[in-house]
Formats: sequence, structure tokens, C-alpha cells
Amino acid sequence: MGTQVEVEGVVNNIADDAAAKQKAIDDWLPITSSRKAKWWYSAFHNVTAMVGAGVLSLPYAMAELGWGPGVAILILSWVITLYTLWQMVEMHEMVPGKRFDRYHELGQHAFGEKLGLYIVVPQQLTVEVGVNIVYMVTGGKSLKKAIDTICPNCQPMRTSWFILMFGIVHLFLSHLPNFNSITGVSLAAAVMSLSYSTIAWSSSLHKGVKPDVSYKLTGSTLGVKILNFFSALGDVAFAYAGHNVVLEIQATIPSTPEKPSKKPMWRGVVVAYIVVALCYFPVALIGYYVFGNSVDDNILITLEKPAWLIAAANMFVVIHVIGSYQIYAMPVFDMIETVLVKKMNFTPSFCLRFFTRTTYVLMTMVVAMAIPFFGGLLGFFGGFVFAPTTYFLPCVMWLSIYKPKKYSLSWIANWFCIILGVTLMVVAPIGALRTIIISAKNYKFFG
Repeated sequence: MGTQVEVEGVVNNIADDAAAKQKAIDDWLPITSSRKAKWWYSAFHNVTAMVGAGVLSLPYAMAELGWGPGVAILILSWVITLYTLWQMVEMHEMVPGKRFDRYHELGQHAFGEKLGLYIVVPQQLTVEVGVNIVYMVTGGKSLKKAIDTICPNCQPMRTSWFILMFGIVHLFLSHLPNFNSITGVSLAAAVMSLSYSTIAWSSSLHKGVKPDVSYKLTGSTLGVKILNFFSALGDVAFAYAGHNVVLEIQATIPSTPEKPSKKPMWRGVVVAYIVVALCYFPVALIGYYVFGNSVDDNILITLEKPAWLIAAANMFVVIHVIGSYQIYAMPVFDMIETVLVKKMNFTPSFCLRFFTRTTYVLMTMVVAMAIPFFGGLLGFFGGFVFAPTTYFLPCVMWLSIYKPKKYSLSWIANWFCIILGVTLMVVAPIGALRTIIISAKNYKFFG
């Protein structure tokens, strides 16, 4: 009897030690180390994640979609992605006493331990690493555009040097430990996104409609117009990529059975989506209305004057993508550090974090410098992962977990999103591939 009690005591001690060790690791990892966020943190984190510099290409997407389909797709995307984001917020704490703090944890609950990882992690990593590289390029190019606009007579420098300058900023910022520690950076980024979007549409409106404006679809033949249409769908999908970090953002909000995190999180999401609408719709519709199908793929390039305002707008873009880079990098840091400390048994330490994060930033910076046309390439394989993680993977999880009654409103809504999302996943890369082929002759490594 005594021996049995002793054995049980040893087992309990081992279990307690394991639990304490697990808690110590969770308290160190960037996603779970701080759960003190307020609802408004969710608002500007989501704005920063969602409203990327891609908003400036929406007038160009409208030129390839046309008035009717363009307006319909913009509104439909806004509604569908708000619905799928609500699903993720609801599913965060669907199991009493447990929180799905990461996208792949929710995937594992829906599809099984191994299959969930295989489905979610490759897609999520492709989005986050891809977006980080694109933002390295965007930050460098916007910085170059601002300097060239302010000083047109200065000695021109290659884009890769400006990407290097932008990357150096992240060599410092990437060592902020968790989501809550980048709150100030994210807030500044959210304000900047609203600022440069406002500059884009208000300057266009002030410029007035071009006398020879044309709203005919871009493309010389029907086949080209169709491929351009497909490519534009990919641009719109790229504009709604914030779902890849939403569970990680919600993980930073405190939660109790009486006050679950989904309530403040949803409040922040609604505010964020109002800001998204204030950014996306005026830029897309006014930009297209003023310039028609002659608009550039970046409306700030089309505007050109006044120089000081365009330079300011480009600097706002730089500040915004600094924050966006950090929002998308944090879940990647969490994945890397989780594997190192949980699977490979490294001791959590400053040195480990310094090495992994510095290496990641340098990797994204070098790729961006080597391939400054990476944004064009992302449109191709991005269609395979942006559409699933944003438009229909949450719906598949919802159907798998909740199993709504066949032909009920929930069942119909989810299958509608799935069919639309799969269509988008198939056709967007087709249009992007044509764009890559046409632009390939202008691609220069280390340009």
C-alpha cells in the first residue's frame, strides 16, 4: 500500500514538473507570453495585418474587372472574409477550458493531429513568409520613391540598397518579444494605412476625372481580358490576408468563462473592418473613376504631383509596412521557437531568440534584394494559399466541427464560400502566370 502511494506521488511530481516546464515555455513563446491585450489592440492589429500596400493596386484591379463585377467582388470579398473571420473568432474557445491560440492548432482539432498540421502550416507559412518578403520589397521601393520624389536631381541608387535600409530597421524591431510589445508599432502602422489611403483617393478626386477617361476592360482580345480578370481576382484576395494571424492576435486577449476573449476580439474586428472599408472602397472606386483603365498598378505613381504629398504618402507606406512585417513575422517566430524548445529541447533564452529572429530577417531581406519583382511571383502561388486560408478553410473547419444541418442557412453559407474560394484558388494563379510571363523580360535580380 505504501509503495503504491509512493509511486503515485512520484507520478504526480513528474506530471507537476512537466506542467511547470510547459507553462514556463508558454510564458516565453511570443504568442502566449502576454495575455493583457485590450479590444482596441485587436482593432489596429487587424487593420495593420489587413490593409497592406495592396490597397493602392485596387484601382488597377478595378480596371481589369470593370464597374459591375469589380464593385460586386469588392463587396462580396468584404462580406465573406468578415464572415470567415467571425467563424475563427468563435472557434478560438469552442472547447471549454482550452484556447486554440494558433491557426494550426484549430486545424489539428478539425482534421486531426497530423493532417491538421499538413493542411494549415504550409499554407500559413507561405502567406506569412511571402508577405514578409513582399513588404521588404514594398518598403524599399516606397522609400526609394519618396527620396527620388523629394530629390529628383540626387544620384539614383538601386532598389536593393533601399531594401537593405528597410531591413536594418527590422533587425532591431524583430527582437521585441511578443504581440503586445509591438502594439505601438502596430498602432502607428494602422494610422498610416488610413492616412495614405486617404491621400490616394482625395488627391485623385482633387485631380478630377481625366477628359479622355475610358472604362473599357484592359486587354486587346477577349482571352487577354479574361486572364486580366483572373489576375485581378488574385489582387483582391491578396488584400484580405489578415486571417492568417487572427487567432494569434486573439490569443493575446485575456479570457475567463464569464468574459471570453471572443467578445472584445469581435468588437476590435468590427472596428477594423469599418476602417478596411474606409480604406479599400474609396481608393478602388474613386481611383478607377478618375483615371479609368490608364491607372497604374500603384495609384501613387499615377498621381505624381504634388511632389511633397506623394513623398509623404510613400513614407506613410514605409511606416505601415514596418508594422505589417512585424505582425506577420511574429507567428513565424513563434513556430520556429516552438520547434526549437519543444521538439529539439533547446533552452529558452535571449541568445536563441536573437539568433533565430536575426537569421529570419536576414533571409527575407536577402531574398527581397535578390528578387525585387517578388510581388509579381507571389500573385502566382499566393492564389493557392491566400484564397484557402481566408475564404474557405475556416468554412471547412466549421462544417467539420459543428456539422450544421444539410440545407440550413449555415450549411448553404459555408458551401457558397467554399465554392467561391476554390474557384478563386484555381483561376487567380492562371492570370498571375500570364502577368509573370509578360513581365519576365523586365525582371532583374538585385535590381
